[in-house]
Amino acid sequence: MAPRHRDVIVVGASAGGVETLRTLVAGMPPDLDAAVAVVLHLPAGGTSALSQILRRVGTLPTVTAASGMPLRRGVIHTAPPDHHLLIIEDQLALSHGPTENGHRPAIDALFRSAAQSRGPRVIGVQLSGVLDDGVAGLVAVKAQGGLVVVQDPADALYPEMPENALRHVQADHVLPAADIGPLLAKLTAEREIGPALPTPPLLALENEIARDRRTAMDYQSDGMGVPSTFSCPDCQGVLTEISPDEGRFRCQVGHAWSAEALLEAQGDSIERAMWTAVRALDERATMADRMRRHAERGGNDRVVERYTRMADEAREAADLLRGRLTTIPLRAEHEAGP
Repeated sequence: MAPRHRDVIVVGASAGGVETLRTLVAGMPPDLDAAVAVVLHLPAGGTSALSQILRRVGTLPTVTAASGMPLRRGVIHTAPPDHHLLIIEDQLALSHGPTENGHRPAIDALFRSAAQSRGPRVIGVQLSGVLDDGVAGLVAVKAQGGLVVVQDPADALYPEMPENALRHVQADHVLPAADIGPLLAKLTAEREIGPALPTPPLLALENEIARDRRTAMDYQSDGMGVPSTFSCPDCQGVLTEISPDEGRFRCQVGHAWSAEALLEAQGDSIERAMWTAVRALDERATMADRMRRHAERGGNDRVVERYTRMADEAREAADLLRGRLTTIPLRAEHEAGP
């Protein structure tokens, strides 16, 4: 018989997440009657020391997750770099499925898998970070009967992720990171929860895509979503709008984007294109100067004037673009791996 209490806690964090997770884990009691799974946005290459960091500040055992590892109560399981961390029934799974909002591991992927596998037994926790990865996952957790806990934005080093969560989800609790650990102990001790709910087809399909078992082309064949006018920043494929109310998109490969993350990625693409243009203009000015010197040695004044004008125009355009680019405010890093 399934436990009649909340026994799975899924936690997501991005920028500022290491410090916030340390505070959260330090407040968790040693007898916490729930399994904990954590996604922190990590760079794709290299390794993560998150498990060791959290192990030093808390009383709960902390491990880096592996595929097929049992989901154990009283243990914190952290996602490794470049893999989605998923909950499949009573086990953990790692996947190299498509990135979501530019991330792998992605918070949404963990939250959605927990919502399908554990329904009302899940507590979703959204911590410090930028943009809105995790928001769609919290929507799924809430819709399947789970609880939503959000760090108070005033307490977050980077309040954007908590703020976005509160704009889109009716949170059950909003409080500072230091108070979340004791709250989780209280919530997991409550013995009565609501019934399990049927899994919506869209949630099931997104979890299959995260596991790399189906492609997003199935959205249209299953009658979900319509082609948009936007292209995927990762692969340039056409994006399908799968959730107009939430503003979510996927390409045929399966890369997932919220509207806010897509807008940010488009801005990054524009900036890269502008820097490419600056380099091309600098090279054009250099080549025109070279051709002008050749013309000067030949005594051809008309050609000298032509190449001088070309070099000046290219240099002026490059300086204009460079000046614009250097005044663009820098965002916080989206990946916050320790």
